[in-house]
Order: sequence, then structure tokens, then C-alpha cells
Amino acid sequence: MYTIYFGTNNSAKVKYIRNIIEILPLKIIGINELENIDHEINESGKEPLENAKIKALHYYDQIKKPVFSIDSGLFFENVEYKDQPGINVRRVNGNKLSDDEMIEYYSRLSEKYGGEIIGYYKNAMYIKINGEINMEKDDGKINTEKFILASKAHQKRIEGWPLDSLSKEIKSGKYYYDINRIWDNKGIEKEYIKIFNEIIEKMKALKE
Repeated sequence: MYTIYFGTNNSAKVKYIRNIIEILPLKIIGINELENIDHEINESGKEPLENAKIKALHYYDQIKKPVFSIDSGLFFENVEYKDQPGINVRRVNGNKLSDDEMIEYYSRLSEKYGGEIIGYYKNAMYIKINGEINMEKDDGKINTEKFILASKAHQKRIEGWPLDSLSKEIKSGKYYYDINRIWDNKGIEKEYIKIFNEIIEKMKALKE
């Protein structure tokens, strides 16, 4: 069994990745489960990969153990540049929003553009295994499908995933929560398994 740390304070994201790779001989520990860790990070990147790298290196410098980070950007179609969240999904005008504040803000944004806007999450991943071995994943294979962001929120809430309450499937026009799924994740999950298998192989080679 190998171990790698997930550089995030979002326990929902840790659980999500753990569930995907549960069939692999790899243990994932959330960095938020450790004590005496500096979590103050200047996420100054302009793209998801840049911020994923900043976070992974920040935590690797402290624990000196394999660590990865995933960062996302939210992009909308036919929305003015000034209203594009990009990598600042949770931060608006310099303020970090709570889950409820995010739902309120993005509800208003959707209303501004007619009540429904089309968007997708661009995801990137950076892995730091040791001082020499690094991996980058930014080829679009772990991006979400396109979806509708509605102006009215679903009553269901899951902590750490606020915008899922505003998200609808394009094909059916129904909230994902009402069709018991969030995104078409099979392709993304297969890609994550492929990535973590690569990580395991690199860790295995270091032990040989």
C-alpha cells in the first residue's frame, strides 16, 4: 500500500477521490487531517494548473512526502469577461464566499443572463512525488461535461459542493440531483484511475 497526500482543505473533494481509487493499493490522506500545517497560500496563478502546482509545492515543502493538488476553473458561454469566474470560483471581489454565499452570487449571475447559462469546469492536477519527480495533467480529460447553471437552487445541499445545487443536465434540463447523478463522471473517473496508477508505478520504481 502506497500513500499520497491531497493538498486541499475540502473534505468533500478528499472523499470523492478516495471513492474513485478505492480499488487501488493507494491511501489518500487529506492535508487537512495533519496538524501544524501552514494553509496560507497565495494562489496567484492565472490557470488551474498553475494554482494546482502552487498548492502542491507549498504542502510538499512542509511534509516532504508525495502530494498532489487539483485546481479548477469555471467558464461560461456567452458571458462577459468581467463576469467569468475562471479560477476564482469561490473568491469574488477579493472575498472568499461561503457555500450559501456562492449559491446566492451565482443565482444572481445566472439571472442576469436570462436564468440559465452554459458552463463547464476545467480541471488540472499537479503531482509532486519527490525532489525530482513531478507530473502535470492539464489535457482536458478531467474536465466536466457542459452543464446548465440555473438561477433557482435545488433544495438539496452537499457541503463543499454548493454549485451542484444550481446545476442541471443539458440533455434533460433537470437538476442533476433529480436524476441522481452529477456530471457524466465515468470518463473522468477512468482518467483519474489511470493517473493514480501512473503515480503508483513511479512510487514502486523508487522502492526497487
